Amino acid sequence: MGKKKRSELKESIADRRGVANAEEGRQWVADRDIEEIECLLPDQAGVARGKIMPAQKFFQSPTMNMPSSIFHQTIAGGYADDDEIGGGDPADSDLVLEPDFSTLSTVPWASDPTAQIIHDAYHRDGRPVEVSPRALLRRVVDLFDNKGWAPIVAPEIEFYLVKPNTDPDYPLEPPIGRSGRPETGRQSYSISAVNEFDELFEDIYDYSEAQGLEIDTLIHEEGAAQMEINLRHGAPLALADQVFLFKRTIREAALKHNMYATFMAKPIANQPGSAMHIHQSVRDVKTGRNIFSDAQGKPSTEFFGFLAGTQKYLPAVMSVLAPYVNSYRRLTRHSSAPINVQWGYDNRTTGIRVPPSGPEARRVENRVPSSDANPYLAIAASLACGYLGMMEGLTPSEPIDGSAYGLDYDLPRGLLEAVSAFEDCAGLQDVFGRTFVATYASIKRAEFETFMRVISPWEREFLLLNV
Repeated sequence: MGKKKRSELKESIADRRGVANAEEGRQWVADRDIEEIECLLPDQAGVARGKIMPAQKFFQSPTMNMPSSIFHQTIAGGYADDDEIGGGDPADSDLVLEPDFSTLSTVPWASDPTAQIIHDAYHRDGRPVEVSPRALLRRVVDLFDNKGWAPIVAPEIEFYLVKPNTDPDYPLEPPIGRSGRPETGRQSYSISAVNEFDELFEDIYDYSEAQGLEIDTLIHEEGAAQMEINLRHGAPLALADQVFLFKRTIREAALKHNMYATFMAKPIANQPGSAMHIHQSVRDVKTGRNIFSDAQGKPSTEFFGFLAGTQKYLPAVMSVLAPYVNSYRRLTRHSSAPINVQWGYDNRTTGIRVPPSGPEARRVENRVPSSDANPYLAIAASLACGYLGMMEGLTPSEPIDGSAYGLDYDLPRGLLEAVSAFEDCAGLQDVFGRTFVATYASIKRAEFETFMRVISPWEREFLLLNV
C-alpha cells in the first residue's frame, strides 16, 4: 500500500479500536456495516478459542457460554488429567464469557465486514475463572496496584517466515522472496533482507493499523527469514492483548502470501531460536515517577529488588516462559539465547539485561521467554518474579561484564524439570494460586506424554542400525 493510501487509511480509522460499553459498541459496528463478530477467548496456550456470531445476535445477548474444559486443553487437542487438578469439573459445566469492549476492532483480512472482541471468563457466581490467562495477568497487576504502582511493559516478538509445510516429517525451509531466491545465510538487521518481503510487511502494517495495533519497529533478526516486531510500551493487559492479536495478524498476512509465520521457539535446526523479550518498569501511580530510579536519578532499592527477584524465581517459572518441549532446544549454549539468570548493563548474553537509558526510562529486560509463550502468562510470570523480589527485599548478584554464554546453566534443561520447579515454588504458588499451578502443570505433563509417542529423525538416524 502506498504512502498516500496509508495516510488516508489512518485518517479514516482514527477511532479504529475499542469502545467503552455495549451501546457504543453497537454504534461502532453499525457505522462500519459489520456483519459478524468473532468472540475470542485466549486459552492456556494463547490460542484464540470462541465463537463467530452475527452482529445483530451478539448485541441481543453479548455474554456467551463455553465449557470449562476450554482452559484444560493441551496444544495437541487433548485435556489435562482431572485427578491431578483436584477432580476439575466432572460435569464440564459452562463458564460465562463477557466481552471487553475496549478490545473491539475490525478483522481486516476477513472477506466480509467482520469485527473481533476479546472476552473474559467468569464462574456463574461472578468470580473470575482462576485458570484464565487474562484473569491471572490481572491478578498480578493488582498486586502492584495495591502498592500504588503501575507496571509498564514492552514486548519484542521474534518469528520465522517459512515455506508452506504440510508434512511434519520434513524440515522447515525459508520462503522465496521477491528476488526469487530463499535466504541461505544469516542477514542480521539487513534492510534488503526485509525488503525481500515488502508486500507481506505492507499487509502486516495495514492490518495492524486497521486494528489499532502499534508497531514500534520491524527488523530482520539473526536467522534466515527471521523477523522481530517491537511494540510500544504500555499497560500489561493491553500489551498482552496486542501480542495475542499480532500473532493472528502475522499468520494471516503470511498465508495471504503463500507463507507460514511460525512462533515456534526453535523451528529450524542450526538457526537461532525465537524469543519474546519483555522490557519492564514500574511507575508510582500518584507521582508518575519510575520507581527504578531514586530522587538523584540513581538505581533504586526497588530496581535491585526487581532484578534479584527475577534472578531467584526465573528457574521456577520456566514452564510458563518456555512452555513446550521445543522451547528448550532454543535455550542451549552458544545459541544466542540465555542459559542462566545472570544480569548485566547492556549485556545481551545474560538472561536479564538492563538497557542503556536515562533515569525515567530505566527498565529490566527479561530475555528468557520464548516467542511460543502465551503473552498473558509470560508477562504475568515475569512481573511476578520482580514483584516478589521487591517484597522480599532481595539483593542481586554482581553484574556480568563479559559473555555469560560460557557460565553454568541456571535454567531447567527440559519441560518436566521446569514443571516440577513451578509446582515446588511456594512464592509462585501464592501469586498464581494453587488451582492455576495444578491445572497448568497437568496440561504440560499431558503435552509431554503426547510428545513421547513420536519417534524423532535423530532416533532413526543413530539408533536404527547401531544398537
